[in-house]
Amino acid sequence: MYADLTKTIESLPFAFLSEDRKQILQPLIEFIQVKTTNQQKVRLNLICTHNSRRSHLSQVWAQTAAAYYNIKNVSCYSGGTEATALFPMVAETLKSSGFKIKPISEGPNPVYSIKYSADEPPVIGFSKTYDDDFNPESGFAAIMTCSQADGGCPFIAGAEKRIPITFEDPKISDGTPQQKEIYLERSLQIAAEMFYVFSQIKK
Repeated sequence: MYADLTKTIESLPFAFLSEDRKQILQPLIEFIQVKTTNQQKVRLNLICTHNSRRSHLSQVWAQTAAAYYNIKNVSCYSGGTEATALFPMVAETLKSSGFKIKPISEGPNPVYSIKYSADEPPVIGFSKTYDDDFNPESGFAAIMTCSQADGGCPFIAGAEKRIPITFEDPKISDGTPQQKEIYLERSLQIAAEMFYVFSQIKK
């Protein structure tokens, strides 16, 4: 892990999660634990309506948490019910937490390389639908990170398990003086919950 990112991780308050949030996260812990115990691939597809903010933050932090706790065979993906673009403030927020962010392509739906370690492959960040060819077709857990996608998408083809873990949309702060603060707050909340999840997995 990069040194600045490790500092961010070590400051995460995941030991203080509420019991309500722990209950919401428990089905994801159980899914990962069963796969890990059986030495099977763990595929997580983190889904939100536009695949622009919360689903990307969740994907990146989940992949990072798996690496931090050395949980093997974990592949994290993200998608939406429609494709838009990874919102630039998401990339900026991750960069401020210690990730190395590099644009691979520009345009209306840019592609980013998001690295948490010099020696591990990057997370490739761009907006796509949950059933895009980039994502798994079967044997994955569909993690619904926003209530709109959870309510509006009753069936996810190929999902072995569907788990709602919803977060407030930082988009509400766009164009306000609080934007940077709100995005960081949401990112660190998601980070704390993903790190709690992977801290519970027995190898």
